[in-house]
Amino acid sequence: MSFVPPPACRVRQSLPSGSVAWYTAALVARAGGEWRRKWRRRARGVGRSRDCSRSGAAASEEQARPRRHIATLSGRDRVMAETYDFLFKFLVIGSAGTGKSCLLHQFIENKFKQDSNHTIGVEFGSRVVNVGGKTVKLQIWDTAGQERFRSVTRSYYRGAAGALLVYDITSRETYNSLAAWLTDARTLASPNIVVILCGNKKDLDPEREVTFLEASRFAQENELMFLETSALTGENVEEAFLKCARTILNKIDSGELDPERMGSGIQYGDASLRQLRQPRSAQAVAPQPCGC
Repeated sequence: MSFVPPPACRVRQSLPSGSVAWYTAALVARAGGEWRRKWRRRARGVGRSRDCSRSGAAASEEQARPRRHIATLSGRDRVMAETYDFLFKFLVIGSAGTGKSCLLHQFIENKFKQDSNHTIGVEFGSRVVNVGGKTVKLQIWDTAGQERFRSVTRSYYRGAAGALLVYDITSRETYNSLAAWLTDARTLASPNIVVILCGNKKDLDPEREVTFLEASRFAQENELMFLETSALTGENVEEAFLKCARTILNKIDSGELDPERMGSGIQYGDASLRQLRQPRSAQAVAPQPCGC
């Protein structure tokens, strides 16, 4: 099979050497030459073997990369791990040094994070839990507590369904700033956001500066749930996340929260749940049959 040279090759011969048009035609001719060489290699089978060797190298590189645990599961187990009824967006907020990242790590990995530094911007973690017979995936955003990152982290508040408001029981300063953090959460996320107050570092009780009664009173005045936690021992860490998720589910069942509302921080994982809830609202407005 013979090739017809691109028109640019013939046009270039009639153009003055060194002109812009001449260089343009030269580039077009060069591209045509590369196309012809590629076609010839494929015709001889060279291109195919080259592509295969490239695929083999890419596969070897992919195997050498570290993978998440979910990637090592079988196909059936992977589907089960990714199946859930609801998805909730959570925040972990509070002043710097209160142990927010350690709480998240304890909840996700079930172990204490030894070499914990101040969070820069935000960190992310997720876990699927069983709450009240429903499978819920929690997407958790751990925000930096330092003032210089506040303008960045506030953008992540939007559309959050729940939040852990964390303070350090050994630091009066972190407790005094709770009101400002709570105001940001209810203003930037949603007035209906479910917040649980967590007094962290319960294992350092001898160094306590904030009493349990004082924090409990603050929670009651601001309509918050309250727990004291320890990221080191794991005490009440899982319960804090589950209690917040359980409250959100109860509000969905009672109609206080609507997963269909934009910015609610709640998504359906199972499409059948959405279909089951639609007839309920339709029945509420359906006219009663006349008995006469």
